[in-house]
Amino acid sequence: MSGAAGCQGGGGGERGPRWRRPWRLLALGLLSASSVLAAAPGAGAMSKEEKRRLGNQVLEMFDHAYSNYMEHAYPADELMPLTCRGRVRGQEPSRGDVDDALGKFSLTLIDTLDTLVVLNKTKEFEEAVKKVIKDVNLDNDIVVSVFETNIRVLGGLLGGHSVAIMLKEKGEHMQWYNGELLHMAKELGYKLLPAFNTTSGLPYPRVNLKFGVRHPEARTGTETDTCTACAGTLILEFAALSRFTGTSIFEEYARKALDFIWEKRQRSSNLVGVTINIHTGDWVRKDSGVGAGIDSYYEYLLKAYVLLGDDSFLERFNTHYDAIMRYISQPPLLLDVHIHKPMLNARTWMDSLLAFFPGLQVLKGDIRPAIETHEMLYQVIKKHNFLPEAFTTDFRVHWAQHPLRPEFAESTYFLYKATGDPYYLEVGKTLIENLNKYARVPCGFAAMKDVRTGSHEDRMDSFFLAEMFKYLYLLFADKEDMIFDIEDYIFTTEAHLLPLWLSTTNQTISKKNTTTEYTELDDSNFDWTCPNTQILFPNDPMFAQSIREPLKNVVDKSCPRGISRAEESLGSGPKPPLRARDFMASNPEHLEILKKMGVSLIHLKDGRVQLVQHAVQAASSLDAEDGLRFMQEMIELSSQQQKEQQLPPRAVQIVSHPFFGRVVLTAGPAQFGMDLSKHKSGTRGFVVTIKPYNGCSEITNPEAVKEKIALMQRGQCMFAEKARNIQKAGAIGGIVIDDNEGSSSDTAPLFQMAGDGKNTDDITIPMLFLFNKEGNIILDAIREYEAVEVLLSDKAKDRATIFKGKTIPNYIIDSNLEMENMDQKLSENDSHKQNSEEASSASQDVVAVSEEPEGESSDVTDPDSLSPAHADSDSVSISDQDSYTPGTDEASTPEPACMQGDNQPQEQKTETESNSKVNWDNKVQPMESILADWNEDIEAFEMMEKDEL
Repeated sequence: MSGAAGCQGGGGGERGPRWRRPWRLLALGLLSASSVLAAAPGAGAMSKEEKRRLGNQVLEMFDHAYSNYMEHAYPADELMPLTCRGRVRGQEPSRGDVDDALGKFSLTLIDTLDTLVVLNKTKEFEEAVKKVIKDVNLDNDIVVSVFETNIRVLGGLLGGHSVAIMLKEKGEHMQWYNGELLHMAKELGYKLLPAFNTTSGLPYPRVNLKFGVRHPEARTGTETDTCTACAGTLILEFAALSRFTGTSIFEEYARKALDFIWEKRQRSSNLVGVTINIHTGDWVRKDSGVGAGIDSYYEYLLKAYVLLGDDSFLERFNTHYDAIMRYISQPPLLLDVHIHKPMLNARTWMDSLLAFFPGLQVLKGDIRPAIETHEMLYQVIKKHNFLPEAFTTDFRVHWAQHPLRPEFAESTYFLYKATGDPYYLEVGKTLIENLNKYARVPCGFAAMKDVRTGSHEDRMDSFFLAEMFKYLYLLFADKEDMIFDIEDYIFTTEAHLLPLWLSTTNQTISKKNTTTEYTELDDSNFDWTCPNTQILFPNDPMFAQSIREPLKNVVDKSCPRGISRAEESLGSGPKPPLRARDFMASNPEHLEILKKMGVSLIHLKDGRVQLVQHAVQAASSLDAEDGLRFMQEMIELSSQQQKEQQLPPRAVQIVSHPFFGRVVLTAGPAQFGMDLSKHKSGTRGFVVTIKPYNGCSEITNPEAVKEKIALMQRGQCMFAEKARNIQKAGAIGGIVIDDNEGSSSDTAPLFQMAGDGKNTDDITIPMLFLFNKEGNIILDAIREYEAVEVLLSDKAKDRATIFKGKTIPNYIIDSNLEMENMDQKLSENDSHKQNSEEASSASQDVVAVSEEPEGESSDVTDPDSLSPAHADSDSVSISDQDSYTPGTDEASTPEPACMQGDNQPQEQKTETESNSKVNWDNKVQPMESILADWNEDIEAFEMMEKDEL
């Protein structure tokens, strides 16, 4: 649960005049922006009567849910709407971590308190407060989640107190109230403090309300890990509690936890992982995104600045936000990456919790990507009626549940307040209709067990009442419908209301800026901090619509075009749109089409190129739509080709003088051509450089290439096209050398070459890939020795196998003393044939990606149909001939592949964990320095499949 702030530039003092902060203002003038565009001509504005009808419908829906909870469930924590009874922990089958939110403290009632006031139900609010004071016990012997208890219960009590004192001040209601909810909040705060008894300051994930953490009867305190959001989503509630009560310890503990997370961020990427060790600060899960496990950490950094006025929180947020937009944001998608390798996607699916992010971007003032991501999410909802818990990059269901989460409604509300575009009212109307049509049951609203089938689950979480109806009502309410000014408050992640005047109350914490101790920041970090509506909406009432329009068919794979496409099929009208499978980087016409579609090229530091599509840069909305479909096809092509084939690394062994098989280069395999694993003898021949060197057109030196192994440079066209050209010239094999100067498998991930999306059965020769450093070893050998012979094989061969049946030149023996026993080795070879054939291979982590033209890459796939994986071993191995022992098994076999659970769209990965290295003395040399980082990532990959929201 996350919520963007509902604040403006001003707030109300507890009993004093309105004020404005002298420092940089972050909060948006949302209502003024709304008034600018609300009556935009041609925008299809919703009538006041329709808005009021929908607002009243929201009230009726809330009454249906709330009354059923009070009638059938209270004082239980939650309502079970299918069986019309309360969910009491311990009396129902355990649901695992989900039940950690339940503490036998009437969770739903506390979570709903300030919603009652927002919906103008002051009488019900007064009754509810009395029930909470009278009935709720916070001293239960029960283990609860620190995170959930903080945002739902502590936040609910503080939100209830905030609106209670507001109503009391108005003089009409709550005149009897004397801070009872605040007293309960303080009691609960003290019960949560034992969780912070760690050396790092990060709290344990769970605490026993009665016995704390380390008490023998606590039944908790053994955990070592917590999620980043769990430890980083405390500052608003804890600081508010300190400011309300004058007790500084709560804010101090929350600040310490935030400071520790900030210090432990990955310094090169400025990203944080999903889970962290609370004792050591080591990242346990190193994937990073804006969804489950991290979401509200980012949210609370920004809102802590708004509420508390501490610039260091804003600086931290802006630093993280820059990293998010640099690595995670791939408009309109938000895809998790690795914190140490931020260009490497960690998964191909998104979880529903990231739906809060467009709302947070509104608060940040970055409106364009907010509109894009929100529209993408809306298209998913229109396809499935609700937002699945997780969905893939091609918008298929990954996890089918939907527990009636409010994040999308939240972002819809803030986008409407920021743009005034009535389109978002229609989105809200769709949400209302879907809830009533698919989730409404006689005893409330039931979560969706499967959005594809419409089946229900017997749960109605407290956040449904705390957030969903609050945001939907505010979406349709006018200012005169509210009994107080919502702009005087900020929303917590659970949509609880905290007054902005807390920033000037009981400031017991010194505002030491710890951020600049760790990072250099300049004014660019504050871009869009205090946006001007004239910049956000440049006198264009159709601004938001122009951004949304290209995304209308992003989920619909058929992308209907109407008459214009039909005309194209008849040969009239413009040419059909470019398809991903046909794209050629060497074709200038294709590059021009990309530009028209708003697709731009980004050159990465490692020499690769990415394709990124910005719909607003397209020549027209139709071109933008073509571009979106083109990018989606790249994703699908990538996923399809990874599923088709995953191959281990191959070996290029130099067998001519003076190497004689002692130099083995680790090579990337191809998903087409001869399968070297089925041809144990491999392909042996002299190498020759082709003309043209890129191999993208007909070979002009076929006489030199015939019966040779062709060397060519990466780039300009598809790998399969290169293979066909050299095969036509008579080559018996091919080696593609990376054109990225200095690249090496010592430091860069190994690549696997994929096909071109077409049938590649016509390619029968073997094709291998070498990085620039390894390729130069062969090129240097050619310059020095002219005739260089290599062996392309699945594994490096021992020299007894290489020279078996061949005349051994005298100069081999003369120049290599250790070869004096070669005759003996050859005579013994037959008895050890099997062992000899299982010779060492240069084991390497291999990653396959989709086939795209070389030199080009999209934000969802790599250009050369290659994708990186961290190298485990040296790519060049020199055998120690003196230690050669005849007839022994001379190599360690590669370990089985450790397959990643998720198919990656941008860099499709198949991780192969390996400890082996090509050597000839049957000893595995230590590679700790190289393996350490990779093994950590392997663990993260394995945990991803087990990941639960």
